[in-house]
Amino acid sequence: MRKTITTEGGFLSIETGTTKPDVTTIVERKGLGHPDTLADHLAEQLSRAYSHYTVQRFGAVLHHNFDKLALLGGASEVRYGAGRMTAPVRVLVNGRAAPMCGGETIPVEEIVEAEVRAFFAERLPEVSDHLDITFNITSNSSPGAVLTGDAMPDRTRWFNPRSIDDLRERRVRLSNDTSLGTGWAPENAFESFVRELVNHFSGESDFTLSHAWCGSDVKLMGYWDGDQADVVLCVPQKSRHVGSRAEYVRNTETVLAECYRMAGLRLPGAPARFRLNARDVPEKDELYLTYTGSSIESGDEGVVGRGNRVNGLITPLRPMNLEGANGKNPVYHVGKLYNIAAQRLAERLHEATDGHAEVHLVSTTGQRLDQPWRILVRLSSPDVETDKVQALVAEALEGFPALTDELVSDGIVLS
Repeated sequence: MRKTITTEGGFLSIETGTTKPDVTTIVERKGLGHPDTLADHLAEQLSRAYSHYTVQRFGAVLHHNFDKLALLGGASEVRYGAGRMTAPVRVLVNGRAAPMCGGETIPVEEIVEAEVRAFFAERLPEVSDHLDITFNITSNSSPGAVLTGDAMPDRTRWFNPRSIDDLRERRVRLSNDTSLGTGWAPENAFESFVRELVNHFSGESDFTLSHAWCGSDVKLMGYWDGDQADVVLCVPQKSRHVGSRAEYVRNTETVLAECYRMAGLRLPGAPARFRLNARDVPEKDELYLTYTGSSIESGDEGVVGRGNRVNGLITPLRPMNLEGANGKNPVYHVGKLYNIAAQRLAERLHEATDGHAEVHLVSTTGQRLDQPWRILVRLSSPDVETDKVQALVAEALEGFPALTDELVSDGIVLS
C-alpha cells in the first residue's frame, strides 16, 4: 500500500507491506587502519576542529568542507623483527575554509596541521613523524556570484564574512546540494557479526591489547545465504613483533581460531569458512607483514567517501549511496545531515513497527533543509498508522539543529 502526502517542501510517500530484504547478504567493512577509513576519520576530525575554533571565537560554525581529503601512501622497509619508513605518507588537505571573519584571521593551516599530526600520533604512531602535508585549501565562493555593478554579491562573503550575521544559515538553513540520504534497519545477525569482528581486530580490544603484532588495516568481505557464512579477511601483522616466518604463520592461526570462536558465539549453529590474508605466499615470504599495521605505509591510497557508509558497513544488496559524508560542514551539507538523519529515522521506524524500514531523503539545492523535495519511507509491516510515521518524520526534520551540535561536538562515529 502506498500513501503520498503533500508536505510544505515536497512529498512524503509511505509504502507499507513491502517485501523484506532477501536473506542473501554481501557486506564489507574496512577497519580503523584502512587508508579509506583513515581519510574519512581525518576529514571529520578537521571539520570538528575548525568548527570548535570558529564557534569559540565567533559564536558560529563558519563555512568549510574537508570532504575531498586524500592520503597518498608512503614507502617502507619490512624485515622480521624490524622495519622503518623510507618515504612519507602524503596528506592532501583539499577543500575550502573561511580564512577570516570580521577582519580577524583564522589560522586554518595551523589548526589543520596540528590535527593531522595528532590524528596519526594516535591512530598510526609509526607514521606520525613521516608525514608530508600539502594544503589545497581555498576560500573561493560557489557559483552564482554575478557582478552587476560595484557592489559585492552576498555569495562572495560566504568564505569571508564581515561578521556571523553574513551567514545566511543563521536565518534559514538551505540545502547546499541536490543530494540523497539513505538509511535502513535492522541489520541482520551476519552484518552485526561483520562489524564486531572487524572492530575486534582493528580497534582496542582484549585481543589487540594482548597481541601487539595485530595491525589495524583490517578488511572483511563476507557472504551469507541465511544458513552459512563465507568470509575473506585481511589482518596485518606488525613486523617489529614478528621474528620469523614461522611466528607469522602461528599468528595467523591465532587470528583464525579467534574468528571461529566469535562465529560460534554470534552465528551459533551456522557453518562458517574464513580465508585469511589470501594473497600470502609464505614460502616466498610474501606476507601481510607491515611496519605500521597499515598499507598506507607502502603505496596504498585513501580517499574520503570510499570507505564505510554512515552506518559503518558497505552493503551493495541494501539501499545505499556513495556520498562522502565525513568532513562536510555539519550545519547545512545535506550529504552529511540527510544520511545520518535517514539512518536514525529508519532505526526509529523499525523500533516502532517491528519490521524492516527504509528511508530516503532527497534535497533540492537552495531549498529549506528541513523541507526535503522527496521523502520515501518503505516499511515491511502492513499495519502501520501513517500519522505516527508522519510524526517521526517531522521529528527527524526538526532535529537538524541538535544534530549539528552533536556533530560539532563528536563528529560522525562509525558504529
